[in-house]
Amino acid sequence: MGNSIGSGSSPMTRASDPAIINRFFSSSAWIEGAALDQLDEMSRLPGVSEIAAFPDLHPGKYGAAGVALLSSRLHPLLIGNDIGCGMSLFGLDLPLRKLKIDKAAERLRRLEMQAIGEAGERLAEAGLPADLAPEALGTIGGGNHFCEMQAVEDLAEGGRSAGLDDQGLYLLVHSGSRSPGAAVFSETVTAHSGLAAGLDPGSETGAAWLASHDRCVAWASLNRRLIAVRAALALRADLRLIADIPHNLVRRSERGFVHYKGAAAVAPGELAPIAGSRASLSHLVVASAGVSRSLGGISHGAGRKYDRATMHGRVGRNRSEREQLLRNPWGGIAICDDRALVVEEAASAYKDTGQVVSDLEREGLITGLASLRPLVTFKKAVDEAEVEQRRRKPDHRREGGRGRERY
Repeated sequence: MGNSIGSGSSPMTRASDPAIINRFFSSSAWIEGAALDQLDEMSRLPGVSEIAAFPDLHPGKYGAAGVALLSSRLHPLLIGNDIGCGMSLFGLDLPLRKLKIDKAAERLRRLEMQAIGEAGERLAEAGLPADLAPEALGTIGGGNHFCEMQAVEDLAEGGRSAGLDDQGLYLLVHSGSRSPGAAVFSETVTAHSGLAAGLDPGSETGAAWLASHDRCVAWASLNRRLIAVRAALALRADLRLIADIPHNLVRRSERGFVHYKGAAAVAPGELAPIAGSRASLSHLVVASAGVSRSLGGISHGAGRKYDRATMHGRVGRNRSEREQLLRNPWGGIAICDDRALVVEEAASAYKDTGQVVSDLEREGLITGLASLRPLVTFKKAVDEAEVEQRRRKPDHRREGGRGRERY
């Protein structure tokens, strides 16, 4: 139960003792030695007093991902460029019994072509500057980001009271702050040499970074909502928000600043999605009172098992293999026209989400409410001109009739 681990020498060693590291994962978890080494280095950063490490722990560019870290100083390097990245789960008012996966995939392929109104107005309504990257709003981005239509596989006790229906359909959206976050990160790194020492939150530079950070977190949340709006428009459906949980941010606490680096930031009783891969189950959980022991953090997903470069030697060596990667055991379809991304985001690149959830439950951090299977996963489509050209081909079966159709 949250055992402390020791630490070794590090070039970032500070004068005081290393921070306490609490591990919230079992011996069954797949944890790379490189991630543990990075964890040790993070424990020696200035101002850091406590770290919670989760079952999805894996190596990252500026430290291990899958951690919550308490510090008296701000560490922008740990948060990185995708400030505010998170997961949002939405319910659709569409019944599972009418689902036609191929048709749903055809419609979701045009997700980012759906009109969402004046982006500047959307930003202003959210209390953000109208000129804060309006052109990027409602876009998913690359890497492990996605918009996925899901259905309930198993519903645990308490799942229905949380608003889940095993005959319903859901959208899980994973995305972040896109260009605003990247701009803040680039400007911060350029302006401050020796950033590994962190920033004084009471200084002008620290306050400025926090203000920019807060705008990015709000922008990312709005972005996920607008991605879901676009998906609902494509499917001719209405939606409702079930959970919106960020996992790449800083939150103020009575003890300092908690940095969530690839870790979902939750409060007791809060619902949170834990994502699988496009060919494995995701989960909806509720945070327990025990989450205070882990600095209010839990895993946000399975976590990578193999890095992107390694995946190119493991799967998708020919076209046939890549096409197989776009299907899953439930008949689900992945929309991803980037061949490299298909390989890098294959299901085998990720850990077992069930094991992650099991470890978190064993530690008393969560209670599982439901597992959800992936039906259509949107990652990256060909450009809009090519989509439109395909749509206008003579043999294309156009959608006729009025009102909402079966999808």
